[in-house]
Amino acid sequence: MFKVRTYNRIAVRGLDRFDRASFEVGSDIGHPDAFLIRSQALHDIEFPDTLLAIARAGAGVNNVPIARCSAAGVVVFNTPGANANAVKELVVAGMLLSARGILPGIAWVGGLAGTTDAAAMSATIEKEKARFAGTELKGRTLGIVGLGAIGSMVADVALALGMKVLGFDPALSVDAAWRLSNAVTRMENLQALLARSDLVTLHVPAIEATRHLVDDEALRLMKPGAVLLNFARESIVDAAAVRRALDAGRLGRYVCDFPEPGLVEHPKVIAMPHIGASTEESEENCAVMAADQLVDYLRTGDVTNAVNFPAVRLERAPGTTRLVVLNDNVAGVLGHVLSVLADRTVNVVDMVNKSRGELGINLIDVESAIGDAVVAAIRAVPHVIRVRVLAPVEGG
Repeated sequence: MFKVRTYNRIAVRGLDRFDRASFEVGSDIGHPDAFLIRSQALHDIEFPDTLLAIARAGAGVNNVPIARCSAAGVVVFNTPGANANAVKELVVAGMLLSARGILPGIAWVGGLAGTTDAAAMSATIEKEKARFAGTELKGRTLGIVGLGAIGSMVADVALALGMKVLGFDPALSVDAAWRLSNAVTRMENLQALLARSDLVTLHVPAIEATRHLVDDEALRLMKPGAVLLNFARESIVDAAAVRRALDAGRLGRYVCDFPEPGLVEHPKVIAMPHIGASTEESEENCAVMAADQLVDYLRTGDVTNAVNFPAVRLERAPGTTRLVVLNDNVAGVLGHVLSVLADRTVNVVDMVNKSRGELGINLIDVESAIGDAVVAAIRAVPHVIRVRVLAPVEGG
């Protein structure tokens, strides 16, 4: 029986992915094998020795201490793409709100409450509506920084709206490149994109390399009056620099999903309360994906969408015992592990080895059951971080 501790409210469709005959799931589970979370900050939470995995129902994992997890052999999963459509739709709303006088117009109309003379109200509206005139998105140039699941979807909508689309992503994957429309003009660097865009939208992860990616220097490169949209993470944008650019008139408007002191009161800022992924569909998609990834890893050792360990998958031969070995990516570790098995006449039926950066995973299927002494010997191999033994499963 695997134990999964939940934090935050997890969509029921996600919780239903756990077979109750094999999984105990709840918010007060002791000695859990896994955490299933949304926004819960884990940096100050002590991890039990039993913890094998953490699944974050969402794309960002800045609420998870990745380095500590890696050192302890805890695989951290996220759910890239599960909330992409929800964020895409809010980005489109942000572009429209920045281009037209929608919000001030609605606020002004609210002030007409109590007016009983329809003719007078109509006359007032006709007289004042010019105050809320804006511009159309058609024909304008949108620069997209980050061309993953969300960025590529935003590109498709922008093209359908008749916009010109520029894209920049130094880490563009092959899969993302296939998704991307050939109508998107790929830019060689961020500076060129900023200089040519009327609107710039950010869709990159919050990592050290992207902290304050948009700073004073970047903002000076943007067209006068350009619009900056941030539905990624607040740390990607230097809030003080944005305030200076808005005050100086260099930046026309800042639209974001991350309200910050010093910006929320600015008349050129449209700030939303971090609702990019707050749709029923998005929360369900994220919960289902996160749950499925935990189930796969706990039952088989297969890894999909981990942020710290490599993706790995191996079909299970019926009747075999599986070893899941997590290790530092150092030469000779796998050879040493296989020597331990050979010295004890444990026959290997199938195996796969994958590495990513400083970490690696080995899935090793062996013909017979493995005793505690063999497991202890593998754990004693230098640079082995964690060893799991999965008992044979009927039918694979």
